Amino acid sequence: MQLLKDRIRKDGKIRGTEVLKVDSFLNHQMDVTLFDAIGAEFKRRFSDCEINKILTIEASGIGIACLAARHFSCPVVFAKKSQSSNISDEVFCAKVESFTHGKVYNVIVSKEYLHPGDKVLLIDDFLANGEALRGLASIVSQSGADLIGAGIVIEKAFQPGGDSLRASGMRVESLARVAAMSETDGITFVD
Repeated sequence: MQLLKDRIRKDGKIRGTEVLKVDSFLNHQMDVTLFDAIGAEFKRRFSDCEINKILTIEASGIGIACLAARHFSCPVVFAKKSQSSNISDEVFCAKVESFTHGKVYNVIVSKEYLHPGDKVLLIDDFLANGEALRGLASIVSQSGADLIGAGIVIEKAFQPGGDSLRASGMRVESLARVAAMSETDGITFVD
């Protein structure tokens, strides 16, 4: 998606060779117009699929998932990183290690919101090692729903997550695939 790649080049900040900060438009301050274009692109890429639920993980995926859901005309469910008093004890749960935060979370989704027969699309802002998507896929499997695929805004293609998930049979559609990046040489995209 050229619009996204141009924005990453313009406003993304590279730290070392593994950290790409896009918090000015993607995951701290959100450019809703860009998110709407991202949602339209996910709809285009998955136009051959029946999707009735979008599943993401808190927090950075929620805004993107909401605007994507607008194009799919379906609800968004998000996995929470902590249990709260207003969630029943009936939950699907998976362990997820966050590349960004260096922590392991037990993410949960209430059993009220995912059911057998649901057609689920995963949405997330970044794909690095693939742990978040594996955890979300586990929750979909536990629910008996059908996993249609995953829509990723930025994939760090130099890390193993995308290749590993694709090799396992998951359909992964990434809008910007980063081949390499450095503070001196900038960013190189796949494709």
